[in-house]
Amino acid sequence: MATIKQLAGTLKLTYGIVPIVAGLDKFTNLLTNWADYLGNNVNLIPFDPAVFMKIVGVVEIIAGIIVFVRPLVGAYIVMAWLICIALQLLIGGQYFDVAVRDLVMAMGAYTFAQLTRIQSENNK
Repeated sequence: MATIKQLAGTLKLTYGIVPIVAGLDKFTNLLTNWADYLGNNVNLIPFDPAVFMKIVGVVEIIAGIIVFVRPLVGAYIVMAWLICIALQLLIGGQYFDVAVRDLVMAMGAYTFAQLTRIQSENNK
């Protein structure tokens, strides 16, 4: 049976690596053309969508690094970020499947935060 430490470790790797990889891909668009996900909201940003997505990429990279350095704080940051992305997709009227996936991932980040908190309390 997996321990809290093992479960938290797995989620730490997941929520640390995935934002970093997604953030780095905002500079290369190898996985997808990220600007497409702005949908109808593209007119709301004050500069070029590619520049905006690079800023998003930097935020995601920083969030992933925070997960590795301060897992509890990082988990909540990633959770909030994923919720914001899902809301943006819903408001944009496209990519509802990705919005649902991001909300599920946000719940996983919340679970990671709670496991990290429990683990920290058990280590006191």
